[in-house]
Amino acid sequence: MDLKLKWGILSTAAIAVESVIPAILKSRYCDVSAIASRNIDKAKNVADRFKIPKYYSSYDELLQSKEVEVVYIPLPNHLHVPWAIKALEADKHVLVEKPIGLSSQEAQKLLDESLKYPKLKIMEAFMYRHHPQWIKAKELVEGGDIGKLKTIQSSFSFYDDNPSSIVNIKEYGGGSLMDIGCYPISLSRFIFNSEPEKVFGSIEYHPNFKVDSVATAILKFKEGTSSFFSSVQLQEKQQAQIFGTKGMIEFKFPFNPVVDETSKIFLHQNNNVKEIIIESCDQYTIQADLFSLSIINNTKVPTPLHDAVNNMKVIEKIIESDRLGSWVKNSKNKN
Repeated sequence: MDLKLKWGILSTAAIAVESVIPAILKSRYCDVSAIASRNIDKAKNVADRFKIPKYYSSYDELLQSKEVEVVYIPLPNHLHVPWAIKALEADKHVLVEKPIGLSSQEAQKLLDESLKYPKLKIMEAFMYRHHPQWIKAKELVEGGDIGKLKTIQSSFSFYDDNPSSIVNIKEYGGGSLMDIGCYPISLSRFIFNSEPEKVFGSIEYHPNFKVDSVATAILKFKEGTSSFFSSVQLQEKQQAQIFGTKGMIEFKFPFNPVVDETSKIFLHQNNNVKEIIIESCDQYTIQADLFSLSIINNTKVPTPLHDAVNNMKVIEKIIESDRLGSWVKNSKNKN
């Protein structure tokens, strides 16, 4: 029988209830042993729904539970780093939702703090990176199937004008860049396997919410470019295309493909299109198992925290570029 680590869920956030908890319950190396909410009724309802043994009315109470080995944090962005540090202090491994925090300085603080706990694992939850379609796409790029990688185009958008929505609350780290623009940034760095040298950004801010409602950016890498837009005030859509000198890769659903359906990527070469079918899977389950395996085997996590710091730095450079109206140089974390 495979070893299953005991996970605790810090909050009843929608992403936890709709995606992550069901995924963990399907996983090979994880089990959900506890959930906490500041509203005890919410915690009980979710616990009853998923047959979770323990539920708590405070996050601290869950962190003190000896039944919990791993903590998943899907709290609003401004609470990610404070509670991740508390989880480390409570001797728990930590999976933190993206974006890692409110700033690169806050992300660096978490990285520095994590070094005090060398026996504990901590990772940012960019689930798309673990999906086989992205592993395959990276293999195709690195194998030369599209020739020399030159440029990436992508976008991620949806419409939300609810004032109480977290994406529209500035103090909570709202806005399109933090919520979904982080994906095109991450995938660009993942596929180019490097950090952008400079960045150009153009941002439209919501007149009332004061968060970025539409953000457009160009990332200049040594070998090519990546351009994208993100928005929380446009028609819902996601797309990604990877262009090389001899071909192109595109995705049907780049960021959140349907769990119980096959995924598709399309390889374009010499006016021919090859449809590559990826068997149905749950990227959240894969993420949970990979993180758990790094704990069980005491190996490196798939995406270390310095990657999270670097992603936050690009977000900040896009904002800085928009403010200055010019290209800005990027700096990367070297840890």
